[in-house]
Amino acid sequence: MNKSQTTHPSAPTEALSASKPPNPAALGRRERRAAETRLRLFRSALRLFAERGFPKVTIEDITEAADVGKGTFFNYFESKDHVLSVVAEIQIGKVREASAKAGEGRLPIRTVLHGLLAGLTEEPGRSPDLARALIASFLASEGVRTIIENNMQRGRRVIGAIIAAGQRRGEIDPALDEELVAIQFLQAFEGTMLFWSLHGEPALTLWVEQSFQHFWRAIAAPAREQTQ
Repeated sequence: MNKSQTTHPSAPTEALSASKPPNPAALGRRERRAAETRLRLFRSALRLFAERGFPKVTIEDITEAADVGKGTFFNYFESKDHVLSVVAEIQIGKVREASAKAGEGRLPIRTVLHGLLAGLTEEPGRSPDLARALIASFLASEGVRTIIENNMQRGRRVIGAIIAAGQRRGEIDPALDEELVAIQFLQAFEGTMLFWSLHGEPALTLWVEQSFQHFWRAIAAPAREQTQ
């Protein structure tokens, strides 16, 4: 099968969007193997990117590390750049999950946003080396940069809707522009990952907590901010 004829199974995509294989009982043997293979390729690629840097890793390096044939790669990914687009898929999935929680109305928006910030750091936060490799690849590859920019635009709109929900509930200052607050949220995430990747300490969880506390104090409705 050549690259132009390749189709990418939906089950493996779902596996990666959740950052783990789906429930084996929900899939047949063929789909389960496909999901496991795609996830193995993905994890092998990220490990190599962290060790060597994105530009120095070849598709053959990835397939050798995953112990599959070179042609197998194109059954699951269009290109090396597309491997990194899966990171964006995972991140968008977490934003959508946060939006669903906000829509349910059972949790305070503060809790939803706090959980989202922590969730977004999970994948790139597997190691400082990986975080640096991802940041460098996003800057160096125009293809990856385009993918990330498109996904960030989608994510920003969804986060903006979460912010607007917080304003309607009286948790977030209604005088603020929800789109600008969404951008500030993403800046908090990106800045946290950058500084943690450079220093490696203290623990990423502490960086996340400090970043979120500063972010929330800046946007909380005045009466709410005083009680936090």
